[in-house]
Amino acid sequence: MKAFCILITFTLVGTCATTKYSTKIENLKSSIKLADSTLAVNYANTITKKELSTHLYKFASDEFKGRKVGEAGQKKAAQFLKSYYQNENIGSPLGGSNYYQTIPSSFLSNEIKASENVMAYVKGSEKSEEVIIISAHLDHLGVSENGEIYNGADDDGSGNVAIMEIAQAFNLAKKDGNVPKRSLLFIHFTAEEIGKRGSEFYTQNPVFPLENTVANLNIDMIGRVDDAHLINKNYIYLIGSDRLSKELHYTSEKVNDSYFNMNLDYKYNVEGQRNNYYKRSDHYSFAKHDIPVIFYFNGEHDDYHEVTDTPEKIDYSLLETRTKLIFATAWQLANQEHRITNDEDSVFLK
Repeated sequence: MKAFCILITFTLVGTCATTKYSTKIENLKSSIKLADSTLAVNYANTITKKELSTHLYKFASDEFKGRKVGEAGQKKAAQFLKSYYQNENIGSPLGGSNYYQTIPSSFLSNEIKASENVMAYVKGSEKSEEVIIISAHLDHLGVSENGEIYNGADDDGSGNVAIMEIAQAFNLAKKDGNVPKRSLLFIHFTAEEIGKRGSEFYTQNPVFPLENTVANLNIDMIGRVDDAHLINKNYIYLIGSDRLSKELHYTSEKVNDSYFNMNLDYKYNVEGQRNNYYKRSDHYSFAKHDIPVIFYFNGEHDDYHEVTDTPEKIDYSLLETRTKLIFATAWQLANQEHRITNDEDSVFLK
């Protein structure tokens, strides 16, 4: 009988503990208030599949020779990005006409030539020292041994053109006097395909202190549909959103539920998942420094790392919706009253 009573006591304690944590999560969810929702929708709607398509057919064309790190095609792609930001009057965090963070060959591997991250910047109005980084990698695999070009339309042309449109939307808001409270830093990383070296270089040599980086939203392949979603393609995989900040996770979900109602698939976010995508793209360079991250991903397909990853296979309507989701999430992070917190700093989870 004594043992039975002790068992009941432990069961009750466990139930109370679970209920208490559930209450904290509900309090956290209810604390998230959408910021300037009408403006968020209006500027998200400036992102169009037509412009995404125009950018991608250029960025993933044979002209850039597969954008291999340090080679002429990659540098031509970097120049294309720089020219875009200059033409849009979107500034550089480095000032003037310098949009490149140069990475010396000594930092790269296998005698690869020096390369560069491309960066653009929209300065915040009230909390400009706090920065949201939106990233994608600009490099790809170059040219095959038999001379075929790896155009990398999805990997990661889709991420780069998404950033271009997101940056344009934030800059339009700025021109209209709706300057985001926090700053936005747009980074096109080089050298992801050889081990995330571009993002590692940035975190070792940050333009803004890492402690002032609110979050990293990293985009790597968002233009296609994988086999698991052929019937219902209104989805995106999210990886890492709850690893460091439950607030980031639930903020992301609230934005989606309020504006887009996409299927946020967390299949690849499970710890120990065999593909280990959490560590396989540039967001992980930030996560290692305890900076909250979200990795946006459509999953692999038959054209992954093949010369057949070409622009005509992109679903541009889906790319538009996914890009709008990322913009709206960044808008919320940039404009809500308080900076999102890591779990250990959250007043709601204590």
